[in-house]
Amino acid sequence: MPTKKISVLLVDDSAVVRQVLLAILSDTPDIHVMGAASDPIFAMDKLAREWPDVIVLDVEMPRMDGITFLKKIMSERPTPVVICSSLTQKGAETSLQALSAGAVEIITKPSTGLKSFLIESAAELVAAIRAAANSNVRNLGKRSVSPPLVPASKLSADAILPAANGHAMAQTTERIVAIGTSTGGTQALEAVLTALPRVCPGMVIVQHMPEKFTASFAERLNSVCEIEVREARNNDRILPGLALIAPGGKHLMVNRSGAYYHAQVIDGPLVNRHRPSVDVLFRSVARFAGRNATGIIMTGMGDDGARGLKEMLEAGAATVAQDEASCVVFGMPKEAIKLNAAQRIMALEDIYRAILHK
Repeated sequence: MPTKKISVLLVDDSAVVRQVLLAILSDTPDIHVMGAASDPIFAMDKLAREWPDVIVLDVEMPRMDGITFLKKIMSERPTPVVICSSLTQKGAETSLQALSAGAVEIITKPSTGLKSFLIESAAELVAAIRAAANSNVRNLGKRSVSPPLVPASKLSADAILPAANGHAMAQTTERIVAIGTSTGGTQALEAVLTALPRVCPGMVIVQHMPEKFTASFAERLNSVCEIEVREARNNDRILPGLALIAPGGKHLMVNRSGAYYHAQVIDGPLVNRHRPSVDVLFRSVARFAGRNATGIIMTGMGDDGARGLKEMLEAGAATVAQDEASCVVFGMPKEAIKLNAAQRIMALEDIYRAILHK
């Protein structure tokens, strides 16, 4: 029996974007574009006749902005939404509002060279739509969808640094926590970090997010948390009560100097098709923190972080995976659990306890 196609509605005021996205998605066997609208008012006319599985939504449009439309959709009939946003500081801040309002994923678009960029990013868009369709936004259970269309080459963390030598570092009183997450992670991280008191271990975090978005994301978290949250800078010391977010477009690693841990922010190739990569962060923590660390893998599509969490466990770290019921996308935690990398499987609401008590 053939798999049901994912029905998609495109909402964007750019005729070029609508034309290119329609062409890309029409060539994807398991996706059906039910329609395209130039603004949310026209979109609501289409929704009155047919409801899609996924909505691809711009945020800056005439007559009604995307955030207002998104909030309306999520209050009336929660539906997976992929935001298609401009790669600007303003676009980043607006897109973060969209994630807070319930959007599943962000796809960025430049202000120039739009058509060629969208064609080059086709695999990323298709993967985001498939992840959205398979998400728990509507709490309707999992659907069977095909794996993402992605480039054949896929580098591991070996491209950045070698694996730990198997000699776990001696335990000290200085403890750190490494967290990796992707789709659905912005809301999940907010839930975890806002539950923490000011006195807690230092944290290093990889959230798959485009460049320019992570600084705004860190600022927003900092405004609602008791702990300090900011984008990581090279050589930042990892301190209690501080969470460092990996900058978009850079890898984040941990190093140790004497009794202190420091962040390393570096360039490098995509690892598991991501930069920053959770595997890169987790491997560095395994090498330089060992049993002084806790590793936590949370909601997200793909397998980035699963092998790194296994390396952390083998180095003596405590390891945790988010449970399926509380994930938006049970991809990354599922892969870690399959590798027996997680000592504990925890609901989102309980994960802060793993940070406070190893």
